[in-house]
Amino acid sequence: MLSEQVDTWTPSSQEDKLAVTQQLERLLQNPHFHKSKRFPVFLRFVVTEALAGRADNLKERTLGVEVFGKDPHYDTTEDPIVRVTAGEIRKRIAQYYQEPGHEHELRVLLPPGSYVPHFCFPDEAKASDHAKPEKHELPIEASEPKPASRIAARQFPWAKITAALLVLAAAIGTVFAWQAMHPSAIEQFWAPFVKSSDPVLFCIADQSQYSTITLRDASDPQRQTTLSDRMITVIIDDVNPLVDIAGLLHTYGRSYRVQGETATTLSDLRRSPSVFIGAYDNGWTLRLTAPLRFHFANNQEMTRFWIEDRNNPTKQDWVIDRSHQDTGTYKDYAIVARLLDPNTDRFVVVAAGIARGGTVAAGEFLVDPHHLDEFALKASKDWSSKNTEIVLETQVIDGRSGPPRIDAVYTW
Repeated sequence: MLSEQVDTWTPSSQEDKLAVTQQLERLLQNPHFHKSKRFPVFLRFVVTEALAGRADNLKERTLGVEVFGKDPHYDTTEDPIVRVTAGEIRKRIAQYYQEPGHEHELRVLLPPGSYVPHFCFPDEAKASDHAKPEKHELPIEASEPKPASRIAARQFPWAKITAALLVLAAAIGTVFAWQAMHPSAIEQFWAPFVKSSDPVLFCIADQSQYSTITLRDASDPQRQTTLSDRMITVIIDDVNPLVDIAGLLHTYGRSYRVQGETATTLSDLRRSPSVFIGAYDNGWTLRLTAPLRFHFANNQEMTRFWIEDRNNPTKQDWVIDRSHQDTGTYKDYAIVARLLDPNTDRFVVVAAGIARGGTVAAGEFLVDPHHLDEFALKASKDWSSKNTEIVLETQVIDGRSGPPRIDAVYTW
């Protein structure tokens, strides 16, 4: 664990909170974290809650429910997932800051015995510790003035400490200035959404598929009754990218709302930046991507689906046959796009696979700093100020999608 003693720092201004958020993203980009799904979600949640002034809510049971989806009444003594996760995160944080190059970074710590993160500047704390004078009771000798040499000797260490602190403050300011001038790829990609004061609209597929619902008796849960009902359903695989992206936006303090595609109107889209999830079950996604270079297509029988390249329409590299999809093991493809919609004058993001596995992979791609760093290397240097489209590929095995791989990038 970290050995130095540090004074905690409470970020109060928006600039302070942004600095913490940026450091959190750097931490989560490190191999100690980015290869895990559980640790980034946990650490991002506790940091976000602390920055929002809700540190009092960071209790074991609350984290079990909010982060891991546990029942509100689950037995924390039988299920130690929160304690185990926190302990592993503490170890990984310590490993991160012990690596060369991280010594002077803003610290995001999770103290033992607590789930409330602490923030601090370790070098500044060390300087402060050295600056503390020793407490000695000295007799007052009014009849004998102190020689100038003794006064100078006592003042000189303070001069050195003051100079060191000034140098340290300048260095910290330089680091933050550099970070502000060199935002990460994930920060640049989501900047139009983070900077907007309007809540982000998530538009997801919704379908009326069931005419009945089965309810359980409150006094006897074993007894069930089937009643007629008109239900609007949501595909669970569309919820995965929704949760991932919403969690990222929440980290930046952005609010959001969710609507089904059948209930979403053009007026709704004109009021907010939007995220469209899913393709063939989301009419808004198909309308939005239809004029783009990479867009969705299918045969009349709806048995073959593909992503078409307008610059090379005969290319058939990104195709799914429905019969292959039914096996649960197949290669899926997705479109990820970020653009200014000319119909609404709002920024939109698309996360849409041909099948469900591609949509899940698209959501993972959009919140993973390493995937977006890879995209930035393949895109034009000024991509952050342009519209962009990305074609992804993922291998689905037994219905579960693997990591996304970039097949094509286009900016305009």
